Amino acid sequence: MADTYVLGIDSGGSGVRVGAACVAPVSGGSTEKPLTWSSPTPAAVGEHGIDAAGLLSRVLPAARELLRGAGVPRVDAVCVGAAGMASLGDDLRATLPDALADAFGARQLALAADAVTAYAGALGQRPGAVVAAGTGMIALGALPEGRGTDGHPGGWRRADGWGHLLGDCGGGAWIGRAGLEAAMRAYDGREGGSRPLLERVEAVLGPAAQLPGQLYPRPDRPAVLASFAPEVGRLADADPVANGILRDAARHIAQAAEAVCPRVEAAEVALTGGLFRMGAPLLTPLHRELTTRLPEARVSEAAGDPLDGALCVASALARNDLRLPRDAALLHIVDLG
Repeated sequence: MADTYVLGIDSGGSGVRVGAACVAPVSGGSTEKPLTWSSPTPAAVGEHGIDAAGLLSRVLPAARELLRGAGVPRVDAVCVGAAGMASLGDDLRATLPDALADAFGARQLALAADAVTAYAGALGQRPGAVVAAGTGMIALGALPEGRGTDGHPGGWRRADGWGHLLGDCGGGAWIGRAGLEAAMRAYDGREGGSRPLLERVEAVLGPAAQLPGQLYPRPDRPAVLASFAPEVGRLADADPVANGILRDAARHIAQAAEAVCPRVEAAEVALTGGLFRMGAPLLTPLHRELTTRLPEARVSEAAGDPLDGALCVASALARNDLRLPRDAALLHIVDLG
């Protein structure tokens, strides 16, 4: 197995990344760091969903260069993790199997939702839950295959991730919107307002009365809302309203983790995503909520990111050791012959 390589492809909202790695043995991790390539430009989305031809035009040359650097022309398995795979991945599912088999001689291909590769990067194939929080928020839990005992069937469970209008409760856009609402309450003189948050709004975004005109026409409203979340975090120690917003966010995030985390021995909850860089103002109440709701689970930082997760899944395929639940929408395995 020492000469066997795999490819991982991570296609997300912040760009596309490719990794090539030597397959790690079952008993431990790889001793070599993967070779990686990245582009800050996300994959295009068109009439038929994620544009497979456009993605391949960037990924194939990059992967060939990585493999050339490793001194290997072929790979045993490939995992593609993509944001929108479940709902926008028809073109990927139709095009990638033949293209990747022809280009690299791969025997197996995993087509995964980005939440699955985030899970695998954070926890590997261990049972537990991953909370991914940035602009939005989604929790994904898994009980890997072969662990379904005592009434706990293996499989995936998802909570939230429904976007800023229907959910993403506790995520960056949710926190930012709550902070802006508290600022507007203070501007009006209504109960529940925060004068410190109002001052930050006017310092960062301009006059409060002009905020609706700045915000509502924007196609990137979730990102604009989330950009105010750090201001809420900075005021949390001094402003009770900001502090309360983050306590509420922590409760929402913990509720999502509780909804998906399998109730089995040695389950873990991993936190991943840019929102948690806010630090203690959010993490302190979140750890308190998780301890209350999931007292037997161990809370940890994510071990790796979604590209690490794609390589983890591809390596498990190459070893014939994939224990994460297979699912037509979330983790679909294609035998390339």
